[in-house]
Amino acid sequence: MSLPRWMITLAAPAAAMLALSGCATPFRADVARFQQMPAPQGQSFVIKALNPRNEGGLEFAQYAALVEQRLLAQGYTRAVDPAQATLVVMLDYGVDGGKEKVVSYPSYGGWGYGGWGYPYGGFGYRSAFYYGWNDPFWGYGYPDVRSYTYYTSYLDMTINNAGGQRLFEGKAKARSRTDSLPALVPNLVEAMFTNFPGRSGEEVRITIPPPEKG
Repeated sequence: MSLPRWMITLAAPAAAMLALSGCATPFRADVARFQQMPAPQGQSFVIKALNPRNEGGLEFAQYAALVEQRLLAQGYTRAVDPAQATLVVMLDYGVDGGKEKVVSYPSYGGWGYGGWGYPYGGFGYRSAFYYGWNDPFWGYGYPDVRSYTYYTSYLDMTINNAGGQRLFEGKAKARSRTDSLPALVPNLVEAMFTNFPGRSGEEVRITIPPPEKG
């Protein structure tokens, strides 16, 4: 027995949503950088916490190690004696307490996205990372209204020379559905060092692909 045409029409968008539900969402960050960095010639560096409460902490050490790896890859060297470092890197990070967002999107009620859980239901179309700065509307039907919480995270990094002259100022920020710093900061670091040190005075949108499964 063939399905009625109206059931096929409703099922098609749901099938597309199911296909997309297994796809992880890329991480997107806006990065602004101001710099007059000298060309890497083995200059030594030390990384310090801008917030004194983070200095010496295990969490800060983990994030500082990520920044260190990136600087080493650029051609800088780790200072054996921090007091003799030619570059001083100051690092800060955080995430806000979250804000509520109300969105409207098409719905078919019991059969369509509203009843099947978009974007919060059992099929999990949304990932932990918020897809950009605007909400895409997908599908057809009568509008449905939902609210959710999003968080804004940031990574601040400055670099001074031994004489205190500012050589680099950078800020990366992103919106996400999670406030987990261990999940957010590595992506913010990667965004900060994409095409490092960047064009001075330019703000760019950096997209970090999701990790490969397995």
